[in-house]
Amino acid sequence: MTETEGGTPGPAAAETPAAVARRVMRGVDRAALATAQRDAGAWPYPSLVLTALDPDGSPLLLISTLADHTRNLLEDPRCGLLFDGTAGLDEPLTGPRVSVLGTAARTDDPRHRDRFVARHPGAALYAGFGDFAVWRVTVERAHLVAGFGRIHWIAGTGIVRPAGAVEALAARDGDVVGHMNEDHADAVRLYATVLAGQPDGDWRMTGIDPDGFDLRCGGRIARVAFDRPVADAEAARVELVRLVKHARRTLSGDC
Repeated sequence: MTETEGGTPGPAAAETPAAVARRVMRGVDRAALATAQRDAGAWPYPSLVLTALDPDGSPLLLISTLADHTRNLLEDPRCGLLFDGTAGLDEPLTGPRVSVLGTAARTDDPRHRDRFVARHPGAALYAGFGDFAVWRVTVERAHLVAGFGRIHWIAGTGIVRPAGAVEALAARDGDVVGHMNEDHADAVRLYATVLAGQPDGDWRMTGIDPDGFDLRCGGRIARVAFDRPVADAEAARVELVRLVKHARRTLSGDC
């Protein structure tokens, strides 16, 4: 397969391979991390990590310097992340998964920490410990397998959106999420139960990005996609209003 910027027809009729890869990455909250084991001849060392994604699509990890994978990254920042989107399928190999290749570096940007903790509320218990830090992965390329024969190498620029395309929305991420949770909890609940097909519960929005938004209720997560990418908080507001109206019509049987 040739490496693309996401411009060729993808596994889903209306989605490019890059869009499918981003959807898989944003739709899960954990990944298998592969690092080069520093004291064993650089053998690949796999470990399980919790993940969040920056609004531009870059993976974020909250990891401890006491962990082997962190010590490995300090010596060799190259890493791989496997995002598995096959949960619940009778035949997992027919489902999508994305292998991301990149380099990891520590980030002290408070927005990265806030975004990770919003995605994983339990991480607030240890995010402030001195040995923990957020690391951001710069994506070099990604390998999407979306089922038998549907395989694509995608350039990092196809996965990660340019800074200018996400900066305005990223700056308001916390404001939008806080407003929805505090003032529109009923809408958040409809997003989860009607649009994402999840059981009822105390659903919370945990993050928003150009492609959609993330939800959590205890150990459950859900994802709702926008019909079209949004660039700022106002465009996001329009989409959020449209989606809740759609959910209410669906609930009433009007569509």
